[in-house]
Parts: sequence; structure tokens; C-alpha cells
Amino acid sequence: MRDIQSPDWRDDVIQDFARSELFERTFQEGMELVEETASYLDGEGRQESKLLSRNAALAYAAESMRLTTRLMQVASWLLVQRAVREGDMAPSAACEDRYRLNADDVSGADAARAELPRGLTRLADRAERLYDRVRHLDRRMYLESQTTEPTNPVLSHMDKLRSAFGG
Repeated sequence: MRDIQSPDWRDDVIQDFARSELFERTFQEGMELVEETASYLDGEGRQESKLLSRNAALAYAAESMRLTTRLMQVASWLLVQRAVREGDMAPSAACEDRYRLNADDVSGADAARAELPRGLTRLADRAERLYDRVRHLDRRMYLESQTTEPTNPVLSHMDKLRSAFGG
């Protein structure tokens, strides 16, 4: 059982995640998506973009920038977690704001999305889902843990019973 009185409990949470199978799978998925996207944008995507109308080509450029921005944010976050796992970075250093995901939403070009190549929209959708998952992890590990201590569910229920029955 983790001692929440210890100031290091958050470090333990961060290290536990960095050593987990969930991290391994997420890291692998993120790096594969980065490689797949780079390959697409340098090859098939480049060819498909040449066939688009002027408006669709602008939307393609905006969507590909949005996609690469999201993936670079995710890759950077994942590399920080790997540095923690490998002992190259202290968990407390990984808590710094510069390593957090950007809270700003990068809005997409929904109006012209229908004209975009299917390969680009598939990659963008996958990147957005991955970003959402990593953002959730980031918030749970770093932001929520800064403001609240983890509660012991058993003790919490015992306290509720005591207050309900005057114990």
C-alpha cells in the first residue's frame, strides 16, 4: 500500500506507469503512428495533395500541420516517460509544465474535411484518439495528483459509515 503521507507518492505513481505494460503499448503505438504518418506525408500523401483543388490543398496543409503537431506532442510526452523509466530523468522533473501536453485545442478544418484524402483523415483520427488517451494519462498522473491526494476507498467507506451511524 502506498503511503500518501510521503511526498514521494506521486513519484511512485509516475515510475509505476513508466514501467507498465500500458506505457509500453502506448509508446509503441505512438512511435509507429509517427513513422506511418511521416511515410504517408512524404509519399502517397504528397502525391494525393497534388490532385486537390486549391481550397482542398489549403485544408490538406492545415490538417497535416495539425496532425504532425499532435504527434510531436504525444511523442515528446512519451519520450519523457521513457526517460523516467530508464532513470535518465527524475519523476519530479517530469512534472514540470514544459513536459505537459499543451492544453490548447488545435481545431481542425471540418468544412473541407470531406475533400481530404482518406489516408490523411484516417491518420488524423488515429492521432486524435491517441492524443486524447495520452492527455487523459497526463492529467491523471500530473495535474490531478498535484491537487488531490489519492484516497483509500476502504478508509473512505469506513469514514462514511462512521458519520452515518455516529461512530
